[in-house]
Amino acid sequence: MNVKYCDALVIGGGLAGLRAAIATQSKGLSTTVLSLCPVKRSHSAAAQGGMQASLGNSKMSRGDNEDVHFADTDKGSDWGCDQEVARMFVTVAPKAIRELAGWGVPWTRIAKGPREAIINAERTTIVEDDEVHGYIHSRDFGGTKKWRTCYTADATGHTMLFGVANEALKHNVNIEDRKEAIALIHENNRCYGAIVRDLVTGELWAYVAKGTLIATGGYGRLYKQTTNAVICDGIGAAIALETGVAQLGNMEAVQFHPTPIVPSGILLTEGCRGDGGILRDVDGHRFMPDYEPEKKELASRDVVSRRMMEHIRKGKGVKSPYGEHLWLDISILGRAHIERNLRDVQEICQIFNGIDPADEGPKGWAPVLPMQHYSMGGIRTKPTGESPTLKGLFSAGEAACWDMHGFNRLGGNSVSETVVAGMIVGDYFADFCLANEVDVNTATIEKALKKQSDFINHLLTNKGKYNIFEIKNRMRDIMWEKVAIFRDGKGLAEAVNELEELLKKSHDVTVKSKTTSANPELEEAYRVPMMLKLALCVAMGARERTESRGAHYREDFLKRDDANWLKRTLTSWKEGATLPTVSYEDLDIMKMEIPPAFRGYGAKGMIIENELSLKRQEEVDKIREEMEAAGKDRHEIQDALMPFELQPYYKAKNERFGDAK
Repeated sequence: MNVKYCDALVIGGGLAGLRAAIATQSKGLSTTVLSLCPVKRSHSAAAQGGMQASLGNSKMSRGDNEDVHFADTDKGSDWGCDQEVARMFVTVAPKAIRELAGWGVPWTRIAKGPREAIINAERTTIVEDDEVHGYIHSRDFGGTKKWRTCYTADATGHTMLFGVANEALKHNVNIEDRKEAIALIHENNRCYGAIVRDLVTGELWAYVAKGTLIATGGYGRLYKQTTNAVICDGIGAAIALETGVAQLGNMEAVQFHPTPIVPSGILLTEGCRGDGGILRDVDGHRFMPDYEPEKKELASRDVVSRRMMEHIRKGKGVKSPYGEHLWLDISILGRAHIERNLRDVQEICQIFNGIDPADEGPKGWAPVLPMQHYSMGGIRTKPTGESPTLKGLFSAGEAACWDMHGFNRLGGNSVSETVVAGMIVGDYFADFCLANEVDVNTATIEKALKKQSDFINHLLTNKGKYNIFEIKNRMRDIMWEKVAIFRDGKGLAEAVNELEELLKKSHDVTVKSKTTSANPELEEAYRVPMMLKLALCVAMGARERTESRGAHYREDFLKRDDANWLKRTLTSWKEGATLPTVSYEDLDIMKMEIPPAFRGYGAKGMIIENELSLKRQEEVDKIREEMEAAGKDRHEIQDALMPFELQPYYKAKNERFGDAK
């Protein structure tokens, strides 16, 4: 029996996992990080545009603080987020940025004096104060009131990942790559580690730990068209689901990014539009002001993606061998700006499409189309990051439904969440590991290992009717055709039925190659059934949720229904079942700092209001008015409106230029 012991086991080698590992290792816990690939190649490196944190340094950021960031995040979520978690997040984000600077992340800095910028397609001059020269810069992103997204040109995730990975190595974190967790070890609603497959040798190992944290990213590869890397198949969430104890949250909340390039699907960062780029149709017309006259291209991602597809439906798409698309024009920013701040975007366009986006006029326009990009859903956790139902299992980053994004994530909040959750959840995770022991029976470990070994052997020897690659491709087609940007009851019902049939077929496949190592077909044979379970959680959650909220858009239920659907979807899976079990937890309006209201996009009146919203708003207004009259500051008022728990060193007040309050 192959067994390895450690104090803290982290599954996933991206930003969230590595930052959590630093937290545990720093407290004297032996920590092992398992990664499918070398950690500096994790999908976190693909993040381009930036990381949100309310520093308030630059001229266009002045006046920003946690309150503004919180309001943007809550409204961006379409009132689907956990407001206490959102408060934890916005409070720690400025500390995370500065910590990363200390670890060597070369944030783009402010240069004093005048600089040119494109705002609403018009060239303007911004004059930066002498006092902020050399401070961390930030750019504009969709759905924000202030320019808050800190960046390193358009390679932010890359520089952050190298900084955090180097710090983990400095702390002697044990990092093992090319290792895949395929099941969790658990007994009596307590998690004790994972069964892990060595992707090089094919061997199975039991990694046993006091606590286990999953940070494996999202599940974008459920879809035919996605910006996600091939390793983003959701297996981390799936092994939690397959315990039958842990639950997933809001799996139907799937974000589509407006500007992946056609046909490769590689992302062109929101920084393109944040810096002043615009969207054009087949006629070269800038169409977003027609739909969203206030925010235009910088409306929230779910809104921009829908408006783009709506415009294509009206016959304004550009026909191509790969289907219809629209144009992204960043040439108006000027060659100097592009080659300094959007150089990765320029290289992507040159290498994959043979165009230079700095060229003026139509020849420099990049073909773009909304594609799946981010998973708001994931392993349901408490604000501490621990599963409410499976003790000892934690999750952070995109793999988790923590839940600060609700039904739509703001650009720049995801890469920010990875390190912020890595700090906060990592610290709680470390405390759990310090307070608990490995008290699992050897027989339990042996049983878990044998179960997975027998399953692998079954896949290699079974003479089934079906081809696993065909099943996977059909799953991805179904998700793209029926569970994507526009949804309706008929399509979702068909999707659930078809996916359920595919799940049944996936248990009867033939793996032609019989080797246990270097066998992609074998890997698909055990992954695809898990992916189908996630797909069913997404499709069934979407079918049952008869409203439109954030990225979940039902054409047969166009209104956001706060009266009936202000609740979080929970899915679990019973062993042997072919469909998930769906339940719900209500969001408590009477505890909200900002009760549900009009989000600011589209026509007013598209909300079925909850009667408690007005009642809570009256309470909030009264508390604020009385405390302001008594001379209380914004921190005291916030604490009275919605107190939240956070480690004291993370809850400490943030200082800003010109405002130490």
